[in-house]
Formats: sequence, structure tokens, C-alpha cells
Amino acid sequence: MPLYPTEKIIWDENIVPTEYYSGEGCLALPKLNLQFLTLHDYLLRNFNLFRLESTYEIRQDIEDSVSRMKPWQSEYGGVVFGGWARMAQPIVAFTVVEVAKPNIGENWPTRVRADVTINLNVRDHIKDEWEGLRKHDVCFLITVRPTKPYGTKFDRRRPFIEQVGLVYVRGCEIQGMLDDKGRVIEDGPEPRPNLRGESRTFRVFLDPNQYQQDMTNTIQNGAEDVYETFNIIMRRKPKENNFKAVLETIRNLMNTDCVVPAWLHDIILGYGDPSSAHYSKMPNQIATLDFNDTFLSIEHLKASFPGHNVKVTVDDPALQIPPFRITFPVRSGKGKKRKDVDGEDEDIEEAKTLIVEPHVIPNRGPYPYNQPKRNTIQFTHTQIEAIRAGMQPGLTMVVGPPGTGKTDVAVQIISNIYHNFPEQRTLIVTHSNQALNQLFEKIMALDIDERHLLRLGHGEEELETEKDFSRYGRVNYVLARRIELLEEVKRLQKSLGVPGDASYTCETAGYFFLYQVMSRWEEYISKVKNKGNASPDVTEVSTFFPFHEYFANAPQPIFKGRSYEEDMEIAEGCFRHIKKIFTQLEEFRASELLRSGLDRSKYLLVKEAKIIAMTCTHAALKRHDLVKLGFKYDNILMEEAAQILEIETFIPLLLQNPQDGFSRLKRWIMIGDHHQLPPVIKNMAFQKYSNMEQSLFTRFVRIGVPTVDLDAQGRARASLCNLYNWRYKKLGNLPHVQLLPEFSTANAGLLYDFQLINVEDFQGVGESEPNPYFYQNLGEAEYVVALFMYMCLLGYPADKISILTTYNGQKHLIRDIINRRCGSNPLIGRPNKVTTVDRFQGQQNDYILLSLVRTRAVGHLRDVRRLVVAMSRARLGLYIFARVSLFQNCFELTPAFSQLTARPLHLHIIPTEPFPTCRKNGERPSHEVQVIKNMPQMANFVYNMYMHLIQTTHHYHQTLLQLPPAMVEEGEEVQSQETEMETEEEGMLTQADIPCLTDASISHELLASQPEATPGETEATPSQTETTPSQTEATPGRAGTGSSPEATSAVSEVTAAAAGPQAVPTEAGTQQDATSVPETK
Repeated sequence: MPLYPTEKIIWDENIVPTEYYSGEGCLALPKLNLQFLTLHDYLLRNFNLFRLESTYEIRQDIEDSVSRMKPWQSEYGGVVFGGWARMAQPIVAFTVVEVAKPNIGENWPTRVRADVTINLNVRDHIKDEWEGLRKHDVCFLITVRPTKPYGTKFDRRRPFIEQVGLVYVRGCEIQGMLDDKGRVIEDGPEPRPNLRGESRTFRVFLDPNQYQQDMTNTIQNGAEDVYETFNIIMRRKPKENNFKAVLETIRNLMNTDCVVPAWLHDIILGYGDPSSAHYSKMPNQIATLDFNDTFLSIEHLKASFPGHNVKVTVDDPALQIPPFRITFPVRSGKGKKRKDVDGEDEDIEEAKTLIVEPHVIPNRGPYPYNQPKRNTIQFTHTQIEAIRAGMQPGLTMVVGPPGTGKTDVAVQIISNIYHNFPEQRTLIVTHSNQALNQLFEKIMALDIDERHLLRLGHGEEELETEKDFSRYGRVNYVLARRIELLEEVKRLQKSLGVPGDASYTCETAGYFFLYQVMSRWEEYISKVKNKGNASPDVTEVSTFFPFHEYFANAPQPIFKGRSYEEDMEIAEGCFRHIKKIFTQLEEFRASELLRSGLDRSKYLLVKEAKIIAMTCTHAALKRHDLVKLGFKYDNILMEEAAQILEIETFIPLLLQNPQDGFSRLKRWIMIGDHHQLPPVIKNMAFQKYSNMEQSLFTRFVRIGVPTVDLDAQGRARASLCNLYNWRYKKLGNLPHVQLLPEFSTANAGLLYDFQLINVEDFQGVGESEPNPYFYQNLGEAEYVVALFMYMCLLGYPADKISILTTYNGQKHLIRDIINRRCGSNPLIGRPNKVTTVDRFQGQQNDYILLSLVRTRAVGHLRDVRRLVVAMSRARLGLYIFARVSLFQNCFELTPAFSQLTARPLHLHIIPTEPFPTCRKNGERPSHEVQVIKNMPQMANFVYNMYMHLIQTTHHYHQTLLQLPPAMVEEGEEVQSQETEMETEEEGMLTQADIPCLTDASISHELLASQPEATPGETEATPSQTETTPSQTEATPGRAGTGSSPEATSAVSEVTAAAAGPQAVPTEAGTQQDATSVPETK
């Protein structure tokens, strides 16, 4: 069966249904319901649906890229491209370079390779994307033969194939880019060579089955050779391009005996008792667990188990300090039932009794870095229940509403398993690289040895740390650490006066430890250990200690001399420090024997790492390689489990071969929130009819698997939490949300902490749709950016504000407006992020400005899960711009919008209140409140505010220059201040692209309506009033490819109107045109 879809399958409506599925009627598609017949049935349904969804996405990508390239027929009958696309390039040359002989009994070649040459005459960042294509990335080779003459417009509503003249589509897989000598550049730790010129050649693998079919057709039927016609190569985004590997993985699983643990089998198929895998019903439940640093005090422990009787093994309060071991009552389920009432009471009492034993972590050495890192979070009792369940064998499901500390719980579970079961290995799987990086950054803050951490996949570049946790990064760490430890061995050898070179290799260091270090330690112990009844001498512990010289660089004195027990513990801690050096060197010994980086990285993955992290996509891509290596693990923790496709959740359970026919998996912990957004499925028929958007997490919740529901949020103000907490069973606030100053203080310059602002049509236009489903709303976009600029001018840090919207079209429009208004302006800056609500799931910021875009129909915000995500991203302030009359009548959104519409629908600002303010949230301000009625008024207000700020700065600069020298102590100081102010002023007036502040929102009439402000501003700096042509010209292309033609023309018209006698002063007339707008898609 060919691996890649061809043009015959991609555009066949009978195979891949159209996107316009109304929800009525019956389709010939498999469904994912709650129950399945067998694991094979489960995999087969998922295989078919995943293949169809991938094909549909490929169709969308091809249509988008090829139509952007605008293929037209040239005068001579060839092809000419009138446009360009980021994801596609015209092919300069294509040659098949190898057709290998078929295997015995097969009639298709074992492999077919070809060289594709393209000319990368594009921007540097796009060139880097093309050059960054990795091995196994899938691309598509396309043949177009357009019949339309040059300049014909493309209509997206008409059939695509006949417009562009598409003839063939074939898939291929990248092997690598060729260097100057025609050799494939291999992936690895070495830097890639810099190639000259713009011509690049890629070596690709073609599908042998498809090649054989095409060649047979050419020879037998006289058809043309497909492989001589290609003229476009198209790549896809790496995150969406994993379909081939996932399909191969599912196919391999269907062809092998896939063994899931016996305790999970029935639950995955949807049968039996849904709570059968809960830890309370597992036969191998563990009675005593070491909670390590989970509890901050004995009071915290008692509060974490309400309704339980806590018995501490020591009575002295001074000794009741963490860490604690807790023994839980384990019900075996066997034995006779007691008939008498007293006996039943005793059972109940016993079942509620916890035995708590404080214990002391053994001394690890005299150096400050030897002290273990500790958890500082005071977990709630529900979080403790989730941590306890995660440490026990079985299936643990944690439902975590926004801001309830899902990641902190996950990290504590990982840490506790690591310390309780040091021989076990834990696999962490998440939906996105970002979630994995957040987990890793928190894991590093806990007491986990970093040599046991490993991060697989390509997201490790985004980790906010100097440390590299990728496979090659870990290999380099091991090699560097080995050299450091051998240096320590050399120092120890010198301090003991032992001749020879014990620090040459890990092996020689091992012999040195055995014959020199251990013998001295044993001799020392025999001297100082308590002999008979004689009371031990404290001074002997220090006198006979053999490593004084080695520990000379530790904080002195090492031995306190207060008690024999204390000093012996310190001596043993010193020996543990030395012993750990040699233990690590023994583990690193393999890196001396294995010579290549690849072998070393495989060894680390299979033997050394205890905590291995990857995305669900990477797990699906690399399953074959991991199984082949003999990868083993005992526990799986999944973050964002409700966002992962059903099949991508299932594959990580099967990344290892069964032992003796049984799976060695002991724990499966899933953390997610099914009330937030599900996995992304683009085709409506698969999403709704086939129920493909249902994650495995959601299905388990629906069939009744017990869950731990986290019930206290610590992210947002209590008032903001009320906008979404109605969706959850019981969601309260952590105490700090009421107590901390940042939550009790009002938002400076704004009367309310959240507000719904009604936005009417701007110039008679509400929402617009330049391309299908590419919704934009210029009025809302301008209003959002105006409020952002107002907040920044008051003093809000720009990186504490994020702008969200519900549609991609609006996202691109807002980005364009920000590039033009405040792109490189030091007084304003750029927001932390401008993105869609869907993309921002799992993230947060202090202040969120949200544009809902639609004015005719509610659209996909009708999905309550999207509303919950939108309302729960803000910590301190949420400002929503929307057509209120449309959204307040939507039944699904009533609980949130009834609270939003209870406040005024016009923006209330306090312009004279600076950031930060002392006003408490909910207090009436002492400054004057101004009501903004519409977007042009706000834009006009921000413009005047900006001009006033510029003049004040300019006036201050002038005053500083006129100061007499006597007023300043040193002449140099004046000079330095002048220089500083000049630089600052230049930066403001040169970079502040002030014409752009008004160009899309303030019309000529609005500016004229404020005569008292504008002339004064013009008089203040008369030398600057001339407006250069580049400011008054409305450049249609400047809005970036993301903007719609309508939006761009509206911007252009108002720009021309705004630039009159009241044109804005600036020194940098051409600065704005120099600002490049990134190409957006």
C-alpha cells in the first residue's frame, strides 16, 4: 500500500468528506465511542480516521501554498509563478539518482532516491527553515500545468484543481541536504557547514510502491513519466507533519501482539468496573511511603488529611519535622467479616489512622551544594491526595482547572517516585514542547540529580536554562562531568599522598577507591567506633579523620566537637560525598568504552536516565527505534492529557517490549482538564460525526473512572475566577489570592479589573472575511492596540500584557497594527504575545486584552471549552472587546456574560493615575474617571497623551541644559546627564513611529475637533512640523500579508485623511518604511 496520498485520493470527496459538514445525515466513517470490541478494533478505527484527517490537512496545505504561488501559463506555454509561498518553492532540477534492486519475492525496489534542487532567494529566517529540514521530514512534489493567462485572479470559492492546473502530487521523505561535494549533511552534535550561494539540493526518498506503480503505468500504457514533470516542492510545519510515522506505528501495533497491563485492558476497551485500576483496589498497594519534602511542617501534614487520625511516632515537637514517612491502613479485602458493632467501629477507626514517622536525611557532605533542594509549595489536601494516588500503583486521573497547580503536582509526584523507587524509570509525556519545558524547569528546582534527566525531541532549544537536556547535551554533560570528577580524584590522591596516576580513567579511579580510600575509611571506623562500655571520645572523630586535607576547601571547622553522634554523622557525610564521586565515575565508565556520540546517547537513554521526557508526537515518531533499543520504563506521567488525541495517548503505553508476555508498567498518571479545549481536528465531519476530538482522558471521565479534582486556584483574582468557576464542581481560591498585595491592588488607570467593552462598526464595517474563515474586525483590532498603548504609556510593563483573539485573521491584523504603531518605540514596546486563544492554552499573563471579532454570528466561541480557556488566562486584568448584543444572547455563554454585562459597556479609564497605584481593588478612585465611548475617541486620546509625554520629556531636557554649573557638584556629571538625555530623546523621536499612532483610527475631523491641543503641540517644536511624503503616503502592502484587502484599504484611506496640518511631529520620516513587517501566514 502506498504511504503517501496522491492527487486521486486527496481531492476525492467520497474518501475525504468536505469541511462543510452540517451534522445531519450518515457518513461512511468509523466512530470513536466509549467502548471497543478488541484492541485491534480500537487501533483500526483510529488508523482509518487518523489517515483521513491527515489527508484532509495535506489538502488544505497544498491548496494554500500553491494558490499563494499563483501559477499562470506563460506566453510560451510553460509555467510562470506570479507569487511566492513560505512553505513551497519552484523546483529548479529533479533527478532520480538511485533505484535499488527489489528484495527476493517482491516486485518493487527496496528504495528510490532522488535529488531536488531549489533556489532559496528568500528572507534569511525562511531560508533557515528550508535548510533546517531534518531527516524523515515529509515533503510533497507537485506538478502544475496552469491554463489561465498571466494575471488571472484566484477565486477560493471555485474548484482548486482546474484553476491552478494541478496534475500530480507525490510524497517524499527528506534524507538530508547535500554539501558542496554532493554528500548528505548528517544530523548530529557537529555544527552544520555554511553553504555558499542560494542554490540548495536535497536528497529525498520516494515511495518505492508508488514508484513501481507509476513506472508500470508508463511502460504498459504509454503514460508520461510523472517523475520528469515536478515543478513545486512543498514542506509542512513540523508539528503537523508526523502523520507517516504515526500511521506506521499504528500499523506495526496492529501486526504485533500489543500487551497492555492486565489492570488497564478492560478500562481501555470501556468494560468492567471503571474504578478497578484505582490504587485502593490494586492488589499491590504500598503501605508505607516516604513523602520526602512534600510537607512543609507537621501542621501542614495534619491539615492535608482531614478526617484522619494522625499518630506521630515521636512525641518531642522539636523532632516532628519533615521529611515524613507515612504508613497508610491497607485493606487486604480478605478475612472474616466481624459481626459485632464494636468490631466495625474499630475497623473504621483503624482505616482512618495514619502513622507518621519523621526521619532525617543522611548527611551528604560538608559543602553548601550538598544540601538537598526542597519544595516550598504548601499543597492543599486535594493536591496531596493526587500526589498520594500518583505514588501508588494503578491509574491516577487528576482533573486540574486553570491555575490549580497541575504542573507542581506532577513535578512532586515525579520527585517522590524518584526517591521512593530509585530503581524505577519514569516516562513523562506532554502535548506540547512548552508544557514539557515548564515541567523540566520545575523538576530542576527539586532534589533530583541532573544526570538522571533526559529530554528527547526537538523542543529542548526553548528551555530557559543554560543546561542542555537533549541526548547530545547529556552526552556532553557526562563527558564534562567525568573530567571534573577525575580532577577531584586527583586532588584526593594528592591529599592522601598516594603515588601514581589514579585519575587517568574511571577504571583506575575505581581501583584507587577500592584499595586506597576504602581501606583508610575502614581503618578509621575501627578506631573511632564505640568499643565496649567505654564512653566515646569526641576528639577522636576529628583526630583520626583521614581526609582533612581533601576537605580543606569546605567551610571550616568541619567537626563541631559538640557531640560524638553529630561529628560521626558529619564524618559519614564526608565519606558519602567521596563515595558519590566514585559511584558516578563507575556509571560514566561506559562513555570511555563507547566511542561515538550516538552509542553514548543510546546508552544514556537505556541505562542511565531515570526520568525521560518527550512529547506524544515524538513517542509516536520514535516508537520503532525505542523498542529496538530495548527501552524500558515503569511509570508514565501525562500532562495536558485532555489535549492529546486518543491514539497518541495510547501509543506511549507501548514503547517497550513485554517481559515474559506481561507489561512492566506499574503506574499511569494522567493530568488534564476536559473542560478546556480538546485536540485540534480540522475536518468537521471527523470532529463531530466520528467524535475524533474526544481524548482518552475525556473518555475515561465519561465512563466513570475515579478522578481527583483539584479545587483551589492561585492564578487569578477571585472576581476573575468567578467568570469561569461555574463550569467546575467546586473551584475556590487559595488564601494568597485574597492576601497578596498584587491581587488586592486595583489596576492603575482602569476603573475595573475586568470589563466587556462594546465595539460598534468602524466606518460601517464590523467583521470582514477576505478569505474563507479568515475573520477580521478592524475596529476591535484598533481599540485593543489603543488600550495596550495607553497601558504602556501609564507605565505597565509591555511583557505583562498579552493580546488574544479567537481567529487567526484577527491575530495577523493586530500584529500588523502593532508593527506599525509601536514596533520599535521605547515608550511603548511590544506585548508579550499576540496569538489565538487556542494557542495560548496552558499559558497565562497578568493582563489579557481579548478580541472576539464576530459581529454577525457567535462562531466557534459557542464552544464553552473555548470560553473557559479565554476567561482563565488573566491573573490581574481582563478586558474583552466584542459586539455585546450578539454574545449576550448566546445561551451557552450566559453564566460568564451575565457577569460581564453587569458592568458598564464603555471603557472607564483614569488617565491621571500612574502605574503602580495604591488604590485597592473596588475602591472609588480619587482621580477623575473618563468614559471612552468608541474606538476613534480612544485612539485620539492615546495620541494626545503620547504627544504630551514627548513634550514633557523635551521640556525637561531643555531645562536640564539651562541649569547653571554651580548647581551641580561636578562638571562631568552634567555632561553625562546631557549625553544620557540626548540619547533618550533621540531614541524616542527617531524610533517612535508617531504618524502610525493615528493613521488607522483618527480621522481628520477628529483631530480638528481638538484645536486647543494640536496647535500647542505643533508650536512646541516648530522645527519638526514638516511631514515627509513617506509619512502621508498610505502604503497598501505595509499591512503585511496577514491583513485583509479591506482592512488595508481602510487603513490607507484614514492614513491619508489623518496626515494634514495636524500631522504628528517626528524626526524620522522614513523610519516607518524601514520597519520590516514579518511575512505572516
